[in-house]
Amino acid sequence: MVAKNRGNSEGALVTAIELDDMSNSVTTDDGDENKKRGNWTRKMDFILSCIGFAVGLGNVWRFPYLCYENGGGAFLIPYIICLLLAGLPLFFFELSLGQFASLGCTGVWKLCPIFKGLGYGMVILTGMVCIYYNVIIAWTVYYFIASFTDIPSLPWVGCDNWWNNDFCFDTSNITNTTSGMVVVNGTNITLDRPSQQFWDRFILRRTDGIDDSGTIVWQNAMCLLFAWVIVYLCISKGIKSSGKVVYVTATFPYIILLILLIRGVTLPGSKKGILFYITPQWETLKSPKVWKDAASQIFYSLGIAFGSLHTMASYNKFHNNCHTDAIIVALVNCGTSIFAGFVVFSVLGFMAYDMGVEIKDVVESGQGLVFVAYPEAIARLPISPLWAILFFIMVFTLGLDSQFAMLETVITAIFDELSYVVTKRKSLIIAIICIFWYLMGLPCVLNSGVYWVALLDTYSASFSVMIISTLECLVVSYVYGINSFCDDIHTMLGFSPNVYWKACWLVISPLMLMFILIFSFVVYSPATYGADYV
Repeated sequence: MVAKNRGNSEGALVTAIELDDMSNSVTTDDGDENKKRGNWTRKMDFILSCIGFAVGLGNVWRFPYLCYENGGGAFLIPYIICLLLAGLPLFFFELSLGQFASLGCTGVWKLCPIFKGLGYGMVILTGMVCIYYNVIIAWTVYYFIASFTDIPSLPWVGCDNWWNNDFCFDTSNITNTTSGMVVVNGTNITLDRPSQQFWDRFILRRTDGIDDSGTIVWQNAMCLLFAWVIVYLCISKGIKSSGKVVYVTATFPYIILLILLIRGVTLPGSKKGILFYITPQWETLKSPKVWKDAASQIFYSLGIAFGSLHTMASYNKFHNNCHTDAIIVALVNCGTSIFAGFVVFSVLGFMAYDMGVEIKDVVESGQGLVFVAYPEAIARLPISPLWAILFFIMVFTLGLDSQFAMLETVITAIFDELSYVVTKRKSLIIAIICIFWYLMGLPCVLNSGVYWVALLDTYSASFSVMIISTLECLVVSYVYGINSFCDDIHTMLGFSPNVYWKACWLVISPLMLMFILIFSFVVYSPATYGADYV
């Protein structure tokens, strides 16, 4: 390689280390591939992989609830501001870093080796997320299979199934309340909806606490094995295989969302649900919590500091325009969240109408929306098995391509660090990694597994992501040097980042991240499951 092809600014990445070691023999001719690591076959492979990674389960089960909880349409104002001041700048930042280095999240820290621990931190937290994320996909597989078992109805309808107990409350036959109440030995006991009992007593077979492990729920263990087999088959050839799969997994959810929206807006009560979702409550903008929630949602939704953006960008051709890519993916991701909100609340509006209750009484977030509230709403639709099958296929594909990107982050880090040992046995090494992560996920399919999932979801990628991302931005901006970094981008793209990008990287984005981190500590509460189990 010739140094001038990578830039020759004093202090720049290419003068700080040996070029051949850093670039893994990347050629500068866009028509040639990185022979050692490989490149995306087409630019669209990369775009769809980024969209698939960024657009995940959180877009469907978290954003609509946050929008409802934080002022409806007014929430879009802090959401968009946080996108422009933190989400988009850091998204472009990580894509540029990975593409220039042609290395994953551990290798890029050759620019400042003392901070390589940031890369290891990204791999560890992403690996922890991979453990439970595939468990959620496994539950989706189980629901998908169950949707075929009671045609023309669905198995979570009614209270006369073997898994129901005396506290099941069939809301399909009663109006004006979402839950009943019974007094047992002087204690008020809230009755469960059939969909809740199907989730707790059939899918999870849940114990009363994390200390009561129970045994492995073998149906879930087999679904988890199936999910890992699918993941392995899709990434066994690296980006050459996963880059093809995302043409389905990244686009299919949009088809299903559109079908569900068309069906949803034709249902009685859907208009009220949509208005409930978008009606602005301007007074909520005075609350710091609203701004914290907006910034957190942007941050986690785009997948910043997980190492996956470095990894996917590292397989780009050197002169790929990652500036445009960052803008496209960030806007698609945020647009998907807003669009998904219309889908969710049109159906929840119908559910409230059908049950004779207020919409706020059927709104849920997280697993409760995907595995309890939405399935119950689907059960009230004509031809309900069809809608259930489509919905769980959508959830499956939403989760799958995010899992691809996260696991590829771990694999790329291993191959970058141990390339001389593992390169010739790539498929075998990937299989071993998938088997190891499957075994790591088995505690999550115990009878107490949902508590472990809640614990991992709360702590694996929360404070650590904020800290890593803040340090990443500060190290590159102030230790490596913002001017050197901008020179590297100029060498790669042919233009330098303007004052907007520099201001965000130097001051605005780190300050916003520190605000989120500090406020998270201030309002901290322990991990919970359900309404009251800590």
